[in-house]
Amino acid sequence: MKRIIECVPNFSEGRNRAVIDRIVEAIASVEGVKVLDTDPGEATNRTVVTFVGEPEPVLEAAFRGAEKAAELIDMRQHHGAHPRSGATDVLPLIPVAGITLEECAELARKLAGRLWKELGIPCYCYESAAFKPERRNLAVCRAGEYEALPEKMADPDRKPDFGGEWNDRAAHTGATNVGARGFLIAVNFNLNTTSTRRAMAIAFDVREKGRKVLKDADGQQIWIPGTLKGCKAIGWYIDEYGIAQVSMNITDIAATPLHTAFEEVSRAAAARGLRVTGAEIVGLVPKKVLIDAGKFYLEKQQRSLGISEEEIIKIAVKSMSLDDLKPFDPKEKVIEYLMEDPAEAAVRERLVRMSVKDFTKETASESAAPGGGSVSAAMGAFGAALATMVANLSSHKRGWDDRWKEFSDVAEQGQAIIDELTALVDEDTAAFNRIMDALSLPKGTDEEKAARAQALEAATLYAAFVPLRTMEASLKALPLALEMARKGNPASASDAGVAALAAVAGIRGARLNVRINSAGLSDKSAAAPLLQRADEIEAEAVRLEKEVLEVVNKNINL
Repeated sequence: MKRIIECVPNFSEGRNRAVIDRIVEAIASVEGVKVLDTDPGEATNRTVVTFVGEPEPVLEAAFRGAEKAAELIDMRQHHGAHPRSGATDVLPLIPVAGITLEECAELARKLAGRLWKELGIPCYCYESAAFKPERRNLAVCRAGEYEALPEKMADPDRKPDFGGEWNDRAAHTGATNVGARGFLIAVNFNLNTTSTRRAMAIAFDVREKGRKVLKDADGQQIWIPGTLKGCKAIGWYIDEYGIAQVSMNITDIAATPLHTAFEEVSRAAAARGLRVTGAEIVGLVPKKVLIDAGKFYLEKQQRSLGISEEEIIKIAVKSMSLDDLKPFDPKEKVIEYLMEDPAEAAVRERLVRMSVKDFTKETASESAAPGGGSVSAAMGAFGAALATMVANLSSHKRGWDDRWKEFSDVAEQGQAIIDELTALVDEDTAAFNRIMDALSLPKGTDEEKAARAQALEAATLYAAFVPLRTMEASLKALPLALEMARKGNPASASDAGVAALAAVAGIRGARLNVRINSAGLSDKSAAAPLLQRADEIEAEAVRLEKEVLEVVNKNINL
């Protein structure tokens, strides 16, 4: 697995597009780094840039971005609504895949040392990269903001971890906070008020730190904690929109999912006579955040969760009014969508992106692929889709409101099978292409012949294994079809029957492909378990098909 990290620097410039573009260009100039998002804010005078890659390229890109920001941004001239201490204000490293938070913390310290040594930028290390326990909290590192830096740098207890002398260079760049953290969601909740004081009161109600009240008998300040774990929040007024907002960082999305924060801020606002009109996500979010939110609101509506990913995300967007202030396009805000290479996706999903008409024409062409394996996977997917459709229709049937969860669970299982089988439509063709690639290898020398034979054997084994996966996935659709034939909406009985017929057709077609590809293997011991499992699946499928059709025929009085 590749080691992938995300970096989300916040630069203290949100109004001058030329400056922002030059900083982003410096980041993007590093090979192996992909810039996913650039999100400037005029009122905050701050831009959030998100980029990903393997550790070394990301570190280099972060360094170049900070270097360019130090060149172009003079903190002595900076003003904005958001707290800040430097031209590159925060520079967090976030583990995505193949790397731990602890490893990111070490990389962050390394980066902070380099920024000071080579660029003269004072740096605090925060969150998991902190050298001091209290500096895990970014607010402690940034206390007093840029204006307090001369005093802090003269204090041994408060000076930066790297660099400690206030001079012209420090006055120009300010101090950068370099850290390592888990994924953070930055979100602003829009209020139907212009009152910063009321927005701040709501922030105090919900943020984990809560609010400070009177001193106790020992003279210590008493803090009343807020209701949301892992959340930091303040209230502010945004000229750009003419409203007040509760601005929140959710630092622990497992403890407080986005939809939980939205509901709680809405409750706290209502308690003060206000209303949350929507939310504004700053930067990017993992897809799971929106999927979880969409499912939460579907459950509240007692609606089936067994719908497509796109529809679930649409429910999330509308439920939290993420498009309240400006359009919200998941393709531009969800990190997984942005990481995907459109050209690679188009090749990987060439067949399933076609219309039914075009797929049929492609199958009928003179090319050997797509062939029976891809068509078998498509038939299995249609079977799963019909069983899912019956479940979704049943969840909405009048008089069955108390059974919505029962059918929703079936539909969710069906959607997972559909996703698996639609991927196999193209995978089967890819497996065929691997055989053709192996056949095209040179076979002049003995070494070339051996390499070609080895590649052909591996490709043939894979070509036998892919249709077996189609059989396994299609088999999972049959119990769903049987359950829907027995318990689903009686008006859809025939659909449950067709679901079974399509799934079995996919299984039988895929079995033929397992057999013909297994016949091409030199190692017959490798083929034996595949053929045995294929026989078992077909036998079980035929048994289930018979049960489904018996129930269906009884239901439609034949």
